[in-house]
Amino acid sequence: MFVFAASDKGGTGRSVTVANLLYRSALHGNDVCYLDFDFGSPTAGAIFGIEEVENGTHSGSGLHRYLLKEVGEPERIDVWAATGRHAIREAGAGAGRLVLLPGDVGSGDFPQRGDLVEQMLRLFLRLNEEFGLCMVDLSAGRNLAVEMVLQATSRPEMRNVTSRWLVFHRWTRQHVVAAGGLVNGPCGLLATAEKAGHDRAGFAANLRYVRTAVADPAPSAKSGLTARQGAWLDECNKRLNRLAGDHQVGRSMVLGTVPLDPMLQWQEQLLTDTDVVAGIANAQTRDAFDSLASRLVDDSAWETL
Repeated sequence: MFVFAASDKGGTGRSVTVANLLYRSALHGNDVCYLDFDFGSPTAGAIFGIEEVENGTHSGSGLHRYLLKEVGEPERIDVWAATGRHAIREAGAGAGRLVLLPGDVGSGDFPQRGDLVEQMLRLFLRLNEEFGLCMVDLSAGRNLAVEMVLQATSRPEMRNVTSRWLVFHRWTRQHVVAAGGLVNGPCGLLATAEKAGHDRAGFAANLRYVRTAVADPAPSAKSGLTARQGAWLDECNKRLNRLAGDHQVGRSMVLGTVPLDPMLQWQEQLLTDTDVVAGIANAQTRDAFDSLASRLVDDSAWETL
C-alpha cells in the first residue's frame, strides 16, 4: 500500500505525523518505508533522530538524484540502527522494518522530464513488493513532484496497488480553507488527478483529511483557561466545523485528528512510550497516532466514512 501525504501550507505537522504513523505501525510488526519527497526541505532524518541526514543525505544517492537517474539505487537507512535516540533503538527489538529513503542535501524541484515518471513508477512497484506500507511525504502545495506522483499512480501497472491520499491541515480558518482549495479547487488534486488519467470519483474515495494540533474544547481540557477563554474556544470550534463543511473538509472526510501536544510543538520528533511515561508527551497523542496507523490500512474504516 502507498499513502501520499500532502498539504497546502507548511507547518501542518505533515512530516512529523507521517513519521510517527510509520513508527507506530512498525512497532506492531509491520514493514514500513518513509519516502522523503519534500525535495526542497528533506528533513525527515531530524524527526527520526538521525543527525547525519537531518537535512537530507550527503551521500549523493538520495531520492532526488535517483529520480534524475544520476545513481542506480536510492540510499536506504535502517531507522532502528541509525537513530541517535536510545528509546527508539530499544523499541525496535522485535518490531517490523522501519526504513527511510532520504532526499538529497541542497536539492530542489525537477525539470519537466517524462522519464522521471517512469523512474518513479519503477521505484513504487519495487517498494510495494517489499513493504506493507509506504508513505510518501510530499512538499506543501501544488508542485511538479505532486503532478508526477499523480501521473505515476495512474499507470496500468499501479492498478492493483492500493494508493491513498492524506491531506493535512491545522485546525485554523486559514488551514481549513487552504486544504479545501488544495483538493477541490480548479487546479486542485481532484482536477489534476482526473487530468492525469485517474477516475475522479475513485480518487476522491481514497482521499481523507487529518487535522493536526487540535485543541480539545472539552471542559476537562480547559483547566488553564478563564471562563471567557473557554467559551471563546467553544465558539471557535463551532465556527471551524461549519467552515470545514462549507469547504468539503467536514467530519465525514476526516480519518483522524492529532491533539495539540507541547512536545511536538517544541520538538518535532518521534513520540515514544518512554516520552509518555516520563510525562513529557501526552498519552492521548500517542494513542491518536496508534489509531491513525490502524485506520490507515483498515479498508472498513475508509468505507464507513
